Amino acid sequence: MLWTCRVLCSQAGPSPGGWKPLSFDGGAFHLKGTGELTRALLVLRLCAWPPLVTHGLALQAWSQRLLGSQLSGALLRASIYGQFVAGETIEEVRGCVQQLQTLGLRPLLAVPTEEEPDSAVKTGEAWYEGNLSAMLRCVDLSRGLLESPGPTGNVLMQLKMTALMSTQLCKELTSRVRRPGGSLELSPESLAEAMDSGQDLQVSCLNAEQTRHLQASLNRLHRVVQDTYERLRRDAEAADRAGLAFGVKLVRGAYLDKEREVARLQGTEDPTQPDYQATSQSYSRCLELMLTQVSHRGPMCPLMVASHNEDSVHQATKRMWELGIPLDGPVCFGQLLGMCDHVSLALGQAGYAVYKSIPYGSLEEVIPYLIRRAQENQSVLRGARREQELLSQELRRRLLGRGLRVPH
Repeated sequence: MLWTCRVLCSQAGPSPGGWKPLSFDGGAFHLKGTGELTRALLVLRLCAWPPLVTHGLALQAWSQRLLGSQLSGALLRASIYGQFVAGETIEEVRGCVQQLQTLGLRPLLAVPTEEEPDSAVKTGEAWYEGNLSAMLRCVDLSRGLLESPGPTGNVLMQLKMTALMSTQLCKELTSRVRRPGGSLELSPESLAEAMDSGQDLQVSCLNAEQTRHLQASLNRLHRVVQDTYERLRRDAEAADRAGLAFGVKLVRGAYLDKEREVARLQGTEDPTQPDYQATSQSYSRCLELMLTQVSHRGPMCPLMVASHNEDSVHQATKRMWELGIPLDGPVCFGQLLGMCDHVSLALGQAGYAVYKSIPYGSLEEVIPYLIRRAQENQSVLRGARREQELLSQELRRRLLGRGLRVPH
């Protein structure tokens, strides 16, 4: 760790001259230990094998029966858990965050919650209340990380609305709001007033059960954001003066198969792009649009470029320079912990704000979460071949004893 800090401190900051494309050739891997690189290569290759991802939950249960919980858990901790998860205890998470900071990266805490109950036990308001408790613990953990010494920057956390509120009710509300002359009872102003006042909702277009669930969901959302009251107040005042604030996390999308299946079952038009090329073109257009908005509106239009795609990152960094968007401004980059390190490290060393999404929790909580995320992101995992090649090159270089790679 101390050696890593010395290497980083010895490197010059971003060039004050013209824009130069970042090199994503794995040069930044010299900051990582051989054990870390070996684990990363093995785990990424395993995750690129479709049968392992598709049958991950069944394989986990089989492993526990065959090897026992203790040995099976040790193998998971040494592989998938160790690669993609920050840890279980506060001390482990803080250690992971501090290591990221030494590499010029920032934490984006990810609460390992699911959108929908997956068993008869996980039903009703109690399940959503459990997710709320996990999110509030994450808020407390984020606050503790801010108090830690070191250049933390902003500590962000990510949560899913559908972990606090039924997906089906979200779809129902969206459908009703979209209708001509949508219900005024469901306007943002009405819902915000209900959240602030705590008064019972009266929504004529919903049945009694739906109304109760909506009320409980709004109460949960209110409890999550109360810790951020001052920030909300400042943002609300700024938004009022400017008219509107618009923050975006721009992603390519990981739910192609699910969306297409829903469209097929409902007999509706497929809402997804026809192929990867069309998806990339759409992402590029949206990225250009948002960066232009950022250049005009500054902090009123924060943007996270959440992508593992090198071309998209190159586009973003070049346009930031052309538009005069500062590296410490409202644009940041987001990638997953344990993946795309050749891009994340290069960005972090160049001075860009880079957040790594870091799940945390026990094996029992996190492994099912990771497997489901892997099933949703199989195309991303299969597309990590370049990172695997770069990892292999770095390991071969070390094994052949060719000396320390000189940073670019």
